[in-house]
Amino acid sequence: MPDFFDDIALLRTKLDGARHYLRIGDLTLRRPELEAAAAAPGLWDDPDRARRVTRELSELVEDLELFAELEAALEDADTLHLLATEEGDESLVPEISQMLATLAAKVDELELRSLLGGEHDGSDAVCEIHSGAGGTDAQDWAEMLLAMYRGWSDRRGFKFKVDSVSEGQGAGISSAEFTISGRNAYGLLQSERGVHRLVRISPFDSDARRHTAFAQFKVVPFFDEVSDEVDIDDKDLRIDTFRSSGAGGQHVNVTDSAVRITHLPTGIVVSCQNERSQHQNKDRAMQILAARLADRIRAEREAELAGLAGDYMKAEWGSQIRSYVLHPYQQVKDDRTGVSIGNVDGVLAGDLDQLIEAYLRWKRLS
Repeated sequence: MPDFFDDIALLRTKLDGARHYLRIGDLTLRRPELEAAAAAPGLWDDPDRARRVTRELSELVEDLELFAELEAALEDADTLHLLATEEGDESLVPEISQMLATLAAKVDELELRSLLGGEHDGSDAVCEIHSGAGGTDAQDWAEMLLAMYRGWSDRRGFKFKVDSVSEGQGAGISSAEFTISGRNAYGLLQSERGVHRLVRISPFDSDARRHTAFAQFKVVPFFDEVSDEVDIDDKDLRIDTFRSSGAGGQHVNVTDSAVRITHLPTGIVVSCQNERSQHQNKDRAMQILAARLADRIRAEREAELAGLAGDYMKAEWGSQIRSYVLHPYQQVKDDRTGVSIGNVDGVLAGDLDQLIEAYLRWKRLS
C-alpha cells in the first residue's frame, strides 16, 4: 500500500500558505460589506463605483469558494487515504493518486497569485505590438504575436479588444493596440514586455532562405480611475481623425471616424478605430492615453524607469527577451529565465503559462 502521508502534508502546508497570501480571514470579514454595497438600490447611479464594487465582490467570492473547495478536496483525499490504509484496500490507490494530482495542480496554479503582489498587477492590460527589423517578415511576425496573445486571452477566459491596427506593407501589420481585460492581466503580461525574435524559413522568400524577424510588445496597466494621477490639458493634445486603413475584416471595422491623439509634451500617440462612432473612439483613445500617462508618472515617481528599459529597446538583434525558432529545429527559449519549450505551435496558439510563471518566479528572485 503506497504511503501518501507526505504528499498530503505538503499540500496542507501549501494551503496554509494560501490562507495567508489570499488573506482569507480579511476576505471573510469584507464579504458582507461588499454584498450589502452590491445590493444597495442606488448602486448603479455611479457606474464606475458599481463596477468596482461588483468586480471586487466577484474576485473575493472566487477566492473564498476556491479555497474552500481545495480544503474540502484535501480532506476527502486524506479521509480516503486513511480508510484505504486501515483496510489495506489497494484498489483505492488509483483514485487517491488522481485526487492528489488534481489537487496539486490546482494548488500550484493558486500559488501563482502569490507572485502577483504588485500595486497594479490585478489590473487589465493596455498592450501594443510593433514590428521591428526584418521587413515583411517582421510585419507578419507582429500579426502572429497579435494572434498569440488573442489565443492566450481566450484560453484564460479574458476579454480581448483590438483598439487599432496599422496594416503592413504587403503582409501582416506594422502595429496594433489592444486591451486584455481579466483578473491579473497586467501582472501576467509583464513577462511579455520586450522584443520577440522569430527564426524561420521565410514564406516571402522565393529561395526559401532562413530569415530572422523582430517585433516588440509593450504593456501598461489600465486604470479605472486616472483623474487623481493624470491631469491632461486639452492644449497639450493634437487630435486627428482619419479613415481606418487596411482591409478591416479580422482587425477593424472600416469607418470614417477613427481618432488619433498625440500628447505633445511626451510624444505619446494613441489611436482607436474600432468603436461605432468618432465620439466613442475619442473617449476610448483618451482612456488609453490616460493609462499610459499614469503609468509613466508612477514609474518616474518610483524611480523605476531603469526597470522599464525594455520598453525603449530597439526591436532588432541582441535586444530580444525570447526567441521562437521554427528552423532548423523547433524551440521557444526565454533568454531571461532559460526556459525552453519544444512545442512552438502550442506557444504560438497562446499556451504561454509555463513561460509566464517562470518569469514571475525569476523576477521574484532577481
